[in-house]
Amino acid sequence: MLYVGLDVHQKRSSICILNQDGKTVKQELVNGRWPQVIDRLRRIDQPFGICYEASCGYGYLYDQICALPMASGVSVAHPGQLRLIFKSKKKHDRVDAQKIAKLLYLGEVPAVHVPGVDVRSWRKLIEFRQKLLAKRTAAKNQIRAILRGNALTAPRGLCTKKSLATLATLELPAGEKLAMEMALEEIAELTARIKRVEKELKKIADSHPGVTLLRTIPGIGIRTAEAFCAYVDDIKRFSRSRQVGAYFGLIPCLDSSAGKDRFGHITKDGPSTVRKLLCEASWVAVNQDPAIKERFDRIVNGDKDRRKIAIVAIAHHLCRVMAAMLRSGEVWRGHADKQEH
Repeated sequence: MLYVGLDVHQKRSSICILNQDGKTVKQELVNGRWPQVIDRLRRIDQPFGICYEASCGYGYLYDQICALPMASGVSVAHPGQLRLIFKSKKKHDRVDAQKIAKLLYLGEVPAVHVPGVDVRSWRKLIEFRQKLLAKRTAAKNQIRAILRGNALTAPRGLCTKKSLATLATLELPAGEKLAMEMALEEIAELTARIKRVEKELKKIADSHPGVTLLRTIPGIGIRTAEAFCAYVDDIKRFSRSRQVGAYFGLIPCLDSSAGKDRFGHITKDGPSTVRKLLCEASWVAVNQDPAIKERFDRIVNGDKDRRKIAIVAIAHHLCRVMAAMLRSGEVWRGHADKQEH
């Protein structure tokens, strides 16, 4: 059994091979893209385990390596945790490959979950929609800046047909008039692209039973439900529901020493898109469900400065509830149902 550490890049990758005693038997540089790396690994004539850092395209590489006849195990390491383990001033591809191989040999790889190709594609589509929304927001802010600079008030609904028509007829200086027209064109184009992406996302969501189940929760819409399901993927990989909250970075940092626990800000680990959507959905849930509103008010405890803390706590609560629902298959039990029981 061999242990292979791979420091992979787009055009050049470093490979380190350890034997069953943990001794380095081969270390080489592969000049070329990923097909050349796969060809080199295919020439290994003994069963081997391999580990590399998660980066752009790690899923594609995972599928290709798993298909190799001698690959007995493929581990993808969390890059952030690897930096904590090997915090060093000496950064070199050859050294990194050797360190990764040693971690694999010792069984100490901080591994990440690698979803299937369909789920990876689903996640990318969700993230692409978020990027389009960010661009549209930037265009809206540009319009607001132009209006503010000319002592004009922005309409309440900036993207409605009526507002867009009004903005197009405003009398502005030549340069700002052109900027306004281009911003309006950009908003129209981005809105059309967002609708196209959402149409494709809806097809996926409609065929996913988990999305339908989670949408029974007050405040949880299709966008939040689909993002949660896409990133959780297989709920069975979490032994407890509270681990899902940690996965999405909704738990506070903890500094425990001498019997004293000091809690700080949330960790913000994991996908920020899901965390953002959960917080947005929490505001809606607070307004729609009496039980959630009661929990929110209890955390706020009359202090308005604690509203943001409370909404993050609600997001964490909903996250754990969603995980439990996916595991059990039960629909949301509202305030009335709980009173009956």
